Amino acid sequence: MNSSTVKWQDRKHFMWFPFSFTKYQLSNDRIYSQKGLLNTKYDEVLLYRIVDISLKRSLAQKIFGTGTVILACRADTESEIRLVNIKKPLEVKTMLSDEIEHSRSHRRVVGKEFFGNDLGEGDYSDYDEEADGGGFDFDEH
Repeated sequence: MNSSTVKWQDRKHFMWFPFSFTKYQLSNDRIYSQKGLLNTKYDEVLLYRIVDISLKRSLAQKIFGTGTVILACRADTESEIRLVNIKKPLEVKTMLSDEIEHSRSHRRVVGKEFFGNDLGEGDYSDYDEEADGGGFDFDEH
């Protein structure tokens, strides 16, 4: 795992205990995962390659304060990264979303460069999500 500027790190939890050999870490422009004890798999994805973020929480995860953040990626190896049973999943999802947008802005990646020139029925490169007012309003009550 990377040791430069760690912005977030966690382990896969069992109930509320972080007893696992799966670790996650976020740095300036990459997300890392490490899985396994004897056979260890290391994954790394550049943040700008993440195209979608979702959050799933089962009843048990809600009870124990965990959740699974799912990252859909445009990568050669893994098309989906699952941050399973992490603490404060909604906060992590929001932080990741902000970091992904910052990474895209820093690298000057825009829709047509990232997704290709075939955008379907229209060119959405000028689409302003802030002006749309889209998104969800999550309450943690």
